[in-house]
Amino acid sequence: MENIIIIGGGLAGCEAAWQAAQEGAQVTLYEMKPERFSPAHQLPQLAELVCSNSLRGAGMNNAVGCLKEELRRCRALFIEAADATAVPAGGALAVDREAFADYITERIEAHPAIEVRREELSAIPEQGTVIVASGPLTSEALSQDIARLTGADHLYFYDAIAPIVEADTINFDIAWRASRYGKGGDDYINCPMDKEQYLRFVEELKRADKVAARDFEKLIHFEGCMPIEEMAERGEMTLAFGPMKPVGLPDPRTGRDPFAVVQLRQDNRHGTLYNLVGFQTKLTYPEQRRIFRTIPGLEQASFERLGSMHRNTFINAPTCLNRTLQFKSDPRLFFAGQITGVEGYVESAAMGFLAGIFAPRVMRELTPELPPVTTALGALLGHLIDTEPENFQPMNVNYGLFPPLGGKKMKRADRRLAMAARALDDLAPWWEALERSRSGHL
Repeated sequence: MENIIIIGGGLAGCEAAWQAAQEGAQVTLYEMKPERFSPAHQLPQLAELVCSNSLRGAGMNNAVGCLKEELRRCRALFIEAADATAVPAGGALAVDREAFADYITERIEAHPAIEVRREELSAIPEQGTVIVASGPLTSEALSQDIARLTGADHLYFYDAIAPIVEADTINFDIAWRASRYGKGGDDYINCPMDKEQYLRFVEELKRADKVAARDFEKLIHFEGCMPIEEMAERGEMTLAFGPMKPVGLPDPRTGRDPFAVVQLRQDNRHGTLYNLVGFQTKLTYPEQRRIFRTIPGLEQASFERLGSMHRNTFINAPTCLNRTLQFKSDPRLFFAGQITGVEGYVESAAMGFLAGIFAPRVMRELTPELPPVTTALGALLGHLIDTEPENFQPMNVNYGLFPPLGGKKMKRADRRLAMAARALDDLAPWWEALERSRSGHL
């Protein structure tokens, strides 16, 4: 089989490479690190997580839990690595950031059908089958080439990264360990605020110095990754009803819920690093240190990493792609990951998973079997293709993307669980048929 070129060694690119190799293809995976780093990347490994170490909810009551289970049942490398490097996170699946990247890097580099080239591609190759999985931090030169292909300026928005603190610098005379409503054990560190402290904190956020965008850039923030200071500008109680919601977290010293609370989640396996949950920010570094140290319990906090902003590049998928993630005007090109217009680690890996299956089958002049629309994989693919182009924006997987259930009315929680059960039932024959066809040509 002809070689498949994959641009980008992030979650989508690695998963696409792995699946294409399982399909019997030879793969050349291009990753620009360590020759060149984006503003948000620090590690030389493949599959680096830059925004958070959480892969979000593990339960079937939310769609990302269903998507993870689908990938698990399909033996995706992404979820294999996540399960192997998980750290405590209550009802969520979170990973040791470096161990996760190490795991995937070792598996990819050891695969005999995958060649990893550590160099930057500034343009899409003009010949051969190519999967573009350059991610939300696509380099400027490659972005320009993608914009040329789309026939219009590419769309983009900005994600924000939350700070990480060293656990042994947190004051546990004030902070305490607990999960909301006691779910999942004492997996979070909680820093309480009374009303006066909270309102003063909100005012400090609103007055703080922020990193300015360049004049020619328009900032468009994804709602799921809104900078903390942007939320503060929406109203003085926005944070108290958002990332600083205190409900279900009684202070053990008083037995009552505080007025507001800042939660920190374990960021590495050893429990030495914790990130501020929901505290993505574009404040300047000095302002971050000053303001975040006014949080009770973090007065002496040492920040292992401060927050920052990074560009997220994506194409208008309904205009540009067909259902097999092929570029309509040049079918030898496939797109995968966040650049397609999905949002989130799991969703990005899922699109890499599909592209890695689709591309080799198209090369063999087969029509790839699409995942059922009732599955999380199929629902997410449907979002990319079926959304009205003028209304297209990046989105996390959610049950609103799934086809509705027939029959009698159900409570919301029961309906979600029923959708998940239907998804896994419908996934099984699709995956079994794919595996049978895969074994026939390996």
